[in-house]
Amino acid sequence: MNRRRFTLLLAATLLLSPWAHGAEKEAAKLETATFAGGCFWCVEHLFDEVEGVVSTLSGYTGGQEKNPTYKAVSAGRTGHTEAVEVRFDPTKVSYDHLLTLFWHNIDPTTANQQFCDRGSQYRSAIFFHSEEQKRLAFASLEHIRQTKPFKANIQTEISPAAPFYAAETYHQDYHHKNPIRYRLYRRGCGRDDRLEELWGIDP
Repeated sequence: MNRRRFTLLLAATLLLSPWAHGAEKEAAKLETATFAGGCFWCVEHLFDEVEGVVSTLSGYTGGQEKNPTYKAVSAGRTGHTEAVEVRFDPTKVSYDHLLTLFWHNIDPTTANQQFCDRGSQYRSAIFFHSEEQKRLAFASLEHIRQTKPFKANIQTEISPAAPFYAAETYHQDYHHKNPIRYRLYRRGCGRDDRLEELWGIDP
């Protein structure tokens, strides 16, 4: 058997194998959620800790410019906000649960700001990927309005998912790559103190 025939046969065998079909089936049942809650390092860290979340990706969405850079986004020139794309297994964690975690880890009372970071590039938002996600997102908003332990109005945006652009490699998994700098930033930005003040819980 020549090398070309062997390679084709091997590829066909792998494609037809139970493992390949199982992998395709696993990938098909995953869903995507997109959240913006200020600095994407912190939002990525939040969802990395959740059982049922398969992957997280820091990036930019909600703006007009294609393939934006961190420099352009952080300067507020693109209309994008820092966001995180979450891939999750809905048989292990519900979208509702992800929404609850999101709300309790942002300051929904501020427009175009999260903690020490200011500008539309740090606005909080839920970007829904389906009609069901849209329904659940607005239901969660109404629930928060009725049960919130603070008086200020909710400013968080709920919008259809827009093109998502991955951030530069050095931003991905920042809390793992640079744990000391990450902790210093988080503490210096007052994120945890503000969350405890708003929600009465220690994040």
